[in-house]
Order: sequence, then C-alpha cells, then structure tokens
Amino acid sequence: TAGVGSLLKKIGEEDIHNIRIISHDVVEVLRDMIPDSSLSRVLIYFPDPWRKARHHKRRLIQPEFISHLCKKLKPGAILHCATDWENYAMHMLDVLQGEPLLKNTASGFAPRPDTRPLTKFENRGLRLGHGVWDLVFERVSS
Repeated sequence: TAGVGSLLKKIGEEDIHNIRIISHDVVEVLRDMIPDSSLSRVLIYFPDPWRKARHHKRRLIQPEFISHLCKKLKPGAILHCATDWENYAMHMLDVLQGEPLLKNTASGFAPRPDTRPLTKFENRGLRLGHGVWDLVFERVSS
C-alpha cells in the first residue's frame, strides 16, 4: 500500500535496520504475534475517531482492546496515544483511566512530548483549528 511504501522509502533513506513492519489488523497481531510482557512502548497516534455515534463501537481504543494490550506491555512500559478529535480524546481518557494496569503520567491530558513527530493528521487538524490531545500512561505491575 502507499503508506507502507512511503515507510519503506523513509527506512531506506534513514538506513534503519531495527524495524519490523506488519500490515495487518492490530487486534490479530497482538493476539497471535506479540508475546506477553514484551513491549516497552506502544504509540497510537491519530487512530480513526469514527465520528458518528453509531460507529463509536469501531474505535480502536476500547476497554477490551486496552485490557489485551496491557498484557503485552512490560511493567513500566509506556502507552502514548494522541488524537485531534476532542470527543475521542475524552473517550480515550475514560478508557485508559478505567484500566487498572495503567497509570496516567499526567493529571488528565499530557503536554505534547518533543519525541512525538508532527504527523500529517496533526498538521491537518491544526489547520482546521482542532486541538490535539496527548495521553501518556504507564503500565503498572499487576
């Protein structure tokens, strides 16, 4: 796909060798390919907000997904999410705060970390006058 092709081009330009690309459904990848307690950091930037209320069930950040994801995170691992859709940001905050294996590193939303790249989706949101909300949570010991 175009996105994977663009990523491969950048990887070649940057001469990066410690990367794996999987173009597949993330729920199945987590379930079938990622060992428990193996991830140090997960970055979920600008997932589809599914704006219509009847489609909210399709949003990636849901309690069941986050519960499963937490099993894959090492204690102390970071989960960083960002969105430019306020309604989804509030939903994400509720879901992440409701997960007992996660601890918010901020009081509510986090300031934008310098380590997060400025994405085309963020640029688009900023041009449209949207805010951007970052959530940075840490996996606690069970």
